[in-house]
Order: sequence, then C-alpha cells, then structure tokens
Amino acid sequence: MLIKKGLKGIEKESLRLSNVGFIAQSAHPYSLGSALTHPHITTDYSEALLEFITPPLANIDSTLSFMYKIHQFVYSQLNDEYLLSSSMPCGIKGDESIPIAQYGKSNIGQMKHIYRQGLAHRYGRTMQAIAGIHFNYSVPEKLWPVLHKLEGSKLSLENFKSSAYFDLIRNFQRQGWIILYLFGASPAICKNFFASRPELMSQFSECDNGTLYHPHATSLRMSNIGYKSNNQANLEIDYNSLDGYVDSLSAAINTPSPEYENFGVKVNGQYQQLNNNLLQIENEFYSTVRPKQIINPCEKPTLALKRRGVHYVEIRSLDLNPFNPIGIDATQARFIEAFLLACLLQDSPKSNHAESEVNNNNQLNVANNGRQSDLELIKNNQPILLKDWANDILDNMQTICTILDADEPDNLYTQALDKQRGVVENPNLTPSAKLLSAMNRTELPFARFADNISQKHAETFSSQPLSKVDTDFFTHLAKQSHHKQIEIETKDSLSLDDFLTHYFSQV
Repeated sequence: MLIKKGLKGIEKESLRLSNVGFIAQSAHPYSLGSALTHPHITTDYSEALLEFITPPLANIDSTLSFMYKIHQFVYSQLNDEYLLSSSMPCGIKGDESIPIAQYGKSNIGQMKHIYRQGLAHRYGRTMQAIAGIHFNYSVPEKLWPVLHKLEGSKLSLENFKSSAYFDLIRNFQRQGWIILYLFGASPAICKNFFASRPELMSQFSECDNGTLYHPHATSLRMSNIGYKSNNQANLEIDYNSLDGYVDSLSAAINTPSPEYENFGVKVNGQYQQLNNNLLQIENEFYSTVRPKQIINPCEKPTLALKRRGVHYVEIRSLDLNPFNPIGIDATQARFIEAFLLACLLQDSPKSNHAESEVNNNNQLNVANNGRQSDLELIKNNQPILLKDWANDILDNMQTICTILDADEPDNLYTQALDKQRGVVENPNLTPSAKLLSAMNRTELPFARFADNISQKHAETFSSQPLSKVDTDFFTHLAKQSHHKQIEIETKDSLSLDDFLTHYFSQV
C-alpha cells in the first residue's frame, strides 16, 4: 500500500538532573560527543537539556528501538545523573540555575549560543527548559505522483508536494488540539517553575504545598505559560502557500522590535542576541507544526524551503509521556501517523488571521481545560462539544487505519484508533488525568512524583546495558563528532561579525 511507507523520525528532549534532583550544572558529557555535530545526541536550549534524534525510518518500531538505544548509551555515560521524564521542568531554582548550551568556538557554534542568549532576554530561561517530543513525518514518495494525478494538478510535482504539505498543516492547525487532549501529560507544575515569574502563580489552583495546576488541564506545556508565547501573538504567518509562508516568516525576521532593542545586540563587545528583530531566526517562531526541508551547512531554513520545497512536517505539540521510559510508545506514534495522513487527504480550505485566532483559542482551551466534560470549541464559527468533534476526527481516520493495516495480522493502527475512542469517552484515561491520579494516590507533589518515576526509568536503562555492537556504534559517532567540530573550528576564516552578516544576507 502506497500510504504505508512514510518516514517517521522522533526528536526527544530531556532535562539532565544531578544526583540530588536539581538541574545539572555540569557540561554536556564529552563521551556523548559534540553537541554541535553529533547526528543523534545534542542539546536544545540548555547545556542540561539533552535532545535525542532518530533517523527517519518507515517502520515506527525501528524508530522507537533506535530511540531506546540512544537512551541506553546515554545512561551508560551519565554516572550519577539521570533524565527527567516529565515535560515541565523540576529541580530548577530560577532562570540563573539554567545553563545556556555551549557549542564551541566556531562561528556557527557561537551563533547557536548567542541565539539562546537572546531567547533568555526575550522569554526567560525557565520557559526554554520545558521538554517535549517532535514527531517528524514525510509522506511516502511513491504516493505523490498518484495524488498529483488524482488531483489533476497543473503544478509541477515538486510544487504540488509543497502545496499538499501546507494543506496538511492547515488541517493540523484546525484539528491538532486533539493531540493535547489525547496525549497531553502536563496538567501540573512545580511552584519553583515560577521562581523568576511569581506574578503568574495567581492564575492557578494549588494542588499541594509544592504544586500548582488547573483541575481539567491536559498540557500546560502548550499553554501561555509554557510553549505558547504571548510575545509572538501578533505575528501573522501565512500558511496558505510556501511562498506566503517564507515571505511572512522572513518579514518577522527582518522587522525590528522596539521591545527587543532595549537589550542591545552587541554590548561592551559581547553579543546579547543575534539581532533586535521580532524573530532572531526561523526557529524562534513557536508553532505546533512546521514545514521542513533538510538544510545544508549554514543555510537559512527559509532559503532551504524556497530552493527545494517542503520535505517533511515537524509536529511539536507532544508532551513527554512520563509513564514511558522514552516518552512515547508505538500506539501513540501509529495514531499520529494516521492522523497526519487524514489531515493530508481531507479538503483544506485556505485560512486567514481570524481563523488562526480561533485555532489558537481552541488549543489553549484544551491545554487548560480539555478534560472538562462540557467544554465547547469553535468549529466553522459554531460551538461544538469537544467530545463530538473528537469523535468526528476519529471517524474520519477509520478508513486510513484500515488501509494502513492491510496485510498486517494485528491491525495495529485500528487498535491505536480504538484505544483513543475510549480516551475520548472517558477523560480519566488521558495521561493528564492519570498523572494527577497517581500524584493523589501516592500523596506526592509533582516534583517528587516526577523525580521518583524518572529514577525508575533510569534503573530500567541501567539494568539493560547496550550490546557491544551498538555501544561501539555510538562511541564511534561521539569520537567522529568531536573531530568534525575541530574541523569546523579550524576552517573558519571569517570573523564572527562577518559570518553573521553573511548568514543573514543569504538570498
């Protein structure tokens, strides 16, 4: 079946903790390789926020197996440190406790650090310590000519692919709130999360002496105190076409912000941010889904998209599942794959700013109150119960799951769909409800509960050592990555100022 061979890749972030449960202050372990050049083990915002990246593979079990092996290798190198299994950070003591990631002395390495320094000024470090999972998906290549022919499109095949990916993206923006309901796992937050922003605490109820929450929340990570950014609320990014997307995102990168001018760009010879524009670079735009193209060294992402079109989509709204050692399981991944195919194959009208605001409000509603039994969302300018809309979405996925299960004995995609039907019927089956229930049952505040389950996962990996073949594989990659970093640093011929000028002048 043509729709069965789409490539699935996973990027997973995890905060590295010291043996006493606080965010690690140590440098990125040398034995893991260079965070600048390693293809599978790097850092995100913080030196302590590890990011693991699988290759894109057609078989989701293979993708998850690779992710598991990364964890096994990392744990063999961490000594007495361990990884936090929740999305919302614990073990932090305000912004200054969060070390910004370092990438060496090369121009590109310094650029990555300066960008993160700019994020600290703009949003604070605490928000950047939130962890999540990105699910990368590319439509099977052999499917594109068939869809192109069925549509009778007059576009070139390459342009048709990009246009269809934006169809998928718009439908995901309309319906992607269901990911927060079904898989959100961050209904509670450690009070220490607000050490640098205490004024935000009044928005929440107190769960216990150390924990704040919303009683019906699903994913506070995706709320305005987490991954969503009020600073970017007025950006109007065009998702109706590749050209519109590139132009509108580029405009934000090139438009000065009076607020960010206050920080300065280079103060006393030290960069504070890459520039004082609304966005320093493309990655600063916080969205639930991104069109992506593989970039060449030092190539701007928007330029890669403009030159070669959309290659895959990156889904960014997934919380870590704290009950799973790697944060995601195969049932969840199969559901997401089928959901993305449904978003691709359904009609996808063009969108406007008014609809974008509705989509955003629906998402925030589900993030903060998604398990409320009578919660209504807005669909086609009309109120609809979350439960009714969710069932419509699942019904529309049935045929796709049946096709994905063709010639497979266990009907795993249909099983994944049926499991989520049960979660729609009973909000107590959601990960967010299960987390609050487990906290209540164990009488533990969120930080203690998250720490306990994280240490259990650490014991799981430590008791399952990686095979010699796989250990040698990751050890070789680590050594190779250090050599690559040295090579990059040796070959730099421009000053940092000239490098940044050249980077931002690419057209």
